[in-house]
Amino acid sequence: MTSGFSDSFPLRKGRTHEVCGPAATAFAFALGGRLDGPVLWICEGWRGAQINPAGFGAYLDPHRLLLARAGHQREVLAVAEEVLRSGAVALAVMEISEPVSLTAGRRLQLAAEAGKSTGLCLVPEGAGSNAAETRWRCASVFDATDSTLQRWEIIKNKSGTLCAWNVKWDAEARRVSVVSKAAERSGVARAPV
Repeated sequence: MTSGFSDSFPLRKGRTHEVCGPAATAFAFALGGRLDGPVLWICEGWRGAQINPAGFGAYLDPHRLLLARAGHQREVLAVAEEVLRSGAVALAVMEISEPVSLTAGRRLQLAAEAGKSTGLCLVPEGAGSNAAETRWRCASVFDATDSTLQRWEIIKNKSGTLCAWNVKWDAEARRVSVVSKAAERSGVARAPV
């Protein structure tokens, strides 16, 4: 049931990964919550929306999160490259709106490797870079009893196989749990919480 998930998540350190889909932000917060150390979240300054500590507090201690706004995507990638290379953060999250070139993606990989940090690009669907170690697609799954149920699938993996899991957030343990196939079937009694 959970075969392979613990090998895939948390993501491999010293590499840059990508995530797309409507639940990409939740994926980034869950990852940040699993890693030790500060998390830098970098986005393009023109974006009107901003993350709210009340929304991610269950995943990640807001005191560990640093927010940065850059003028445009090229600056987002430059800031991420510098912080990844320095090793000053456990995770650098980059919210971007355009595809990452192979050259820029490779620079991020080299920086993450040098600093032994993890990079995560939140990319639009179909805008990934060939340099990314893994690419994930994340979406919510309707469940009347659990609003945290999601479908996480690896759609690109340089060092493994492609796979998918239904997962849920365990707020008490502050971790992601794989939902068993039996629990996904309708009519199956759920254990009391």
